[in-house]
Amino acid sequence: MRIEKNRREAERWLRTAEQDLAAARVLHGSRMYSQSCFFCQQAGGKALKALWRQSDADPWSHSVQRLVEDFSGDLEAREQWINHAALLDKYYIPTGYPNGLPDLTPGEVYREDDSTRGLSSAEALISGVTRLLEP
Repeated sequence: MRIEKNRREAERWLRTAEQDLAAARVLHGSRMYSQSCFFCQQAGGKALKALWRQSDADPWSHSVQRLVEDFSGDLEAREQWINHAALLDKYYIPTGYPNGLPDLTPGEVYREDDSTRGLSSAEALISGVTRLLEP
């Protein structure tokens, strides 16, 4: 019974990660790059939390990198996961708050290539989690 409950909870977190990624794509297409970066970070974090939930763990962290590093399960190419997560963590605070950057707003600092890299990293993490959650 517990296994089924963990599975359902993991699927809820993964679906939400996929929705955040879809929002990031729309924002990227609308040239709202800082907002896209923020949603990429959110998508990566929620995907990793899905993996933790499947493993009957209740993680508490806003750092995607920490969620990867502290995950006790097997992750093939863990260093690649860490690289994607580290990039996304750079998009957490400074993309959403004007006081996260000196003198400028996030919209003035984050560019298309930042959003493109964020999308790529979020997609990679979601794809990896999806493979690991397959029955």
